[in-house]
Amino acid sequence: MAGLSHLKSLQALELAARLGSLKDAADHLAITPAAVGQRIKALEAYLGVDLLVRGRSGLKPTPELAQALPHLEKAFRELETASDTLDLQRVNEIHIAANSDWVDLWLKPRLPAFRAAHPNTLFCLNGEGDVPMRLGAADLEITFAPLEGDEPRKLLFHDYLTPVGTEATVSRIDQSNTAASLDGFPLLHLDFYKEDPGALDWPRWASVHGHRQTAQNRGLRYRQISVGLDAVNSNAGFMICGLAMLVDRIRSGELRLVFPIDHGGWTRHAFQVRLRQKQAPRAHLRRFCDWMMEECAKTRADLEALVGPCPYSRSEAEVSGQP
Repeated sequence: MAGLSHLKSLQALELAARLGSLKDAADHLAITPAAVGQRIKALEAYLGVDLLVRGRSGLKPTPELAQALPHLEKAFRELETASDTLDLQRVNEIHIAANSDWVDLWLKPRLPAFRAAHPNTLFCLNGEGDVPMRLGAADLEITFAPLEGDEPRKLLFHDYLTPVGTEATVSRIDQSNTAASLDGFPLLHLDFYKEDPGALDWPRWASVHGHRQTAQNRGLRYRQISVGLDAVNSNAGFMICGLAMLVDRIRSGELRLVFPIDHGGWTRHAFQVRLRQKQAPRAHLRRFCDWMMEECAKTRADLEALVGPCPYSRSEAEVSGQP
């Protein structure tokens, strides 16, 4: 029974070996790649052998793991089937694995309205919430990624990137549109969008719009939007950030655009949702999906009212599958 005490480690190991990546395994489990690595290291320490090695095409099983891997894969397929069957009894639970910024900045401010209308629905968001995380995949997975591939998913919204700051910081800069109006002011850098080929960073933004001639790459860097926004709100500097989750903050005056709205650009990647269930979703999940898509339509409308239509948007019929 010792293996059962390492069930989470075995799950992380099987996913990492099958997918060839700690990051992909982490996305599936809604935890960090470091947490996946720690679970695998704990199992290796317990067994006293290495289980994965890194090859040119990703992670590969060692000879010690190769013998057990088919059994692990079969076992977790059976566990997931059992989990799917038992989930029929969890008629009011919704488990969501999502980009943490999307949860904190977009979903959580809106969720009370859905809860008020449907008080019996219970949520688990990235492993936390009304109910504990269960074994197996989440009901919904929300990612920020290219709208490509064969997996059933649906567009939520693209984002529009432009510099933002607080009233205090924006009022300090010279708005005369000179070539150096940002020189000498701290720039904050957000790595969240760096995999997007169309995303603006400060050097690319300055090459188009000017306002900064030196030290375009200098400044603090942030991986999470919410952490970068904390720095902006503390008047630490200006940051190029997406407006999709900030429209209310802009309207309230908590944040301000540093330059006119046309000093920005759309992301090519988009927030999107994938439904785990192969069968038709249960009624409570369908209600939530319908509500979520209506709220996302409002977000797209808010952005289009500010900056016009997104050139990368595709109609719902062009994105495979339905949540």
